[in-house]
Amino acid sequence: MASTAPMCPAHERCSVTTPSASAPNTRRRRAGAWALLVATTTTVLPADVSGFTIAPQVRQVDPSLRSNGGAFSGLSLRHSGSRAVAAAGVGMTRSSCEGVSMSASTGTAKGGGGALLPRGEQEITDQSLNRAVSNAKRLAQGDLTNLELLRSPADIQRRRTVLNQAYQECERITGIFAKTFYLGTKFMSPVARKAIWAIYVWCRRTDDIVDGPRAMVRGKKSLQKDLEDWSSRLEDVWEGKPRDSLDLALVDVREVYPTLPIEPFKDMIDGMVMDVPGIGKNRYKTFEELELYCYRVAGTVGLMVLPVLGTAPGVSEEDAKFPALSLGIALQLTNILRDVGEDAVRGRIYLPLEDMEKFGVDPDNIMNGILDDNYKEFMRYQIARARFYYQQAARGIPMLAPQARLPVQASLDMYSKILEVIENNNYDNFRNRAYISKVEKLLTLPFSYLRSLNPGKIDLNIDESEFKLTRFDKIDMVRETFPKDLEEY
Repeated sequence: MASTAPMCPAHERCSVTTPSASAPNTRRRRAGAWALLVATTTTVLPADVSGFTIAPQVRQVDPSLRSNGGAFSGLSLRHSGSRAVAAAGVGMTRSSCEGVSMSASTGTAKGGGGALLPRGEQEITDQSLNRAVSNAKRLAQGDLTNLELLRSPADIQRRRTVLNQAYQECERITGIFAKTFYLGTKFMSPVARKAIWAIYVWCRRTDDIVDGPRAMVRGKKSLQKDLEDWSSRLEDVWEGKPRDSLDLALVDVREVYPTLPIEPFKDMIDGMVMDVPGIGKNRYKTFEELELYCYRVAGTVGLMVLPVLGTAPGVSEEDAKFPALSLGIALQLTNILRDVGEDAVRGRIYLPLEDMEKFGVDPDNIMNGILDDNYKEFMRYQIARARFYYQQAARGIPMLAPQARLPVQASLDMYSKILEVIENNNYDNFRNRAYISKVEKLLTLPFSYLRSLNPGKIDLNIDESEFKLTRFDKIDMVRETFPKDLEEY
């Protein structure tokens, strides 16, 4: 039996489960290579809207970085009016219905003494002030939509406490279920690593819906309802309405990284539908079908974490999407090649049937674990394909922000070594599970570090001549749906 994880912060029980020692882990091992609430800025409002705030919450700035004038004393929000008020170090004025503009003495937020804010804090501050201006304009025009209710200091402190505990729980879950991935996050900044943990936990909880212990004893209608509810819950998160503390962590990530897209999260849910027993696919005719599955359950992770990792100067997130997708697909193809024997026991073959026919490999041979020359040649071809995606992914390392290169390079280097282990096992992935020991992972880190320091030149020219990678993030895909008139089983 699987035991439920300890109570989440805010006394809400999360759906992530911890397997006991006696229960085999039958989860499809999907690749996952794979905090912002302290102060509010307020202003004097007309009597009929005095319960609203003008500005969103912003991260508390380290006191050591403040000058005597306060963190925002070099900035002012002003427009023609007769009365000014001071709020959180920001000067505000009010009049009837005139426009609002923001002015600053420099392009960088400074304290009164000229102390610069760290880059991450500066971006958050800029975003918050821009949103404050937008809110002020709507308010001046009489538009009361999308204005946040004013929270009391006690509410703010309570939410901050729950948020910190939620991030701690996200770290705990990530450390248990994704040890290699967790190790990579340790090389990130504190803000970035917390965001990655929250994203991973959302993916893990999504996976639990179709692969967790409860899913094995529930009917199809129940699974359908769970996935529909999870999709609705995702929409709530994007609207800033968490249902539990772990949702709150993702809400916070969304606020810190406003370019975080919802589409890959939706696509991952569709990938879960493809794995539902009796409804999803247990055979893939072509590589294009398999590639779509790999995108949904793993390539999406690359798109989720890209805004958190950041890009190099002159490189947009759009430029870096192709390598991010490639890495996710490479990791998932590696999982598939590693787990051929385990999947066969579950009645599944995650390998293209057209490729098997081309190399003379009968599906029954895979189900029976027959290792012959045809199968070895077939595996060589599949490994070469996976390595192509690793090569495309490696091109994205110089596109990333410098501080994000080492964890991605380390993940790429460590996971790609699994392919070498399969080769060293004479392609027998029926009886010998390929894995990398902790010692091997640690020995890989110095080489990954050196590569991250010299990642090469940025090349934005994409070559898809050998294998085709469909940009699934650019097409309007039909959402996966459950068949109608489902019966419980």
